[in-house]
Amino acid sequence: MQERQWSTARRNELDALAEQLTKQLQEVQVERKELAIAERVLNRLAEQAQADVEAVAPVSAEVAGRAILLIPHRSDAADEGAAR
Repeated sequence: MQERQWSTARRNELDALAEQLTKQLQEVQVERKELAIAERVLNRLAEQAQADVEAVAPVSAEVAGRAILLIPHRSDAADEGAAR
């Protein structure tokens, strides 16, 4: 009789533990999904920042053995902003 009580009690403990672990696993999975989204956003922002740096960075060239900087042409939009 005592073995049955112990077995039932132990099964109840394990059921409670399984329920707790299931809930914890669900929380971990949600957090992992959120982190994956955050990583994608950060990667895109880093790519955009790198593209902005590359677009703004002066390009150097060599003419007659001397280093010179190539300056990109200004667009009309930049001139309109400067006039205001």
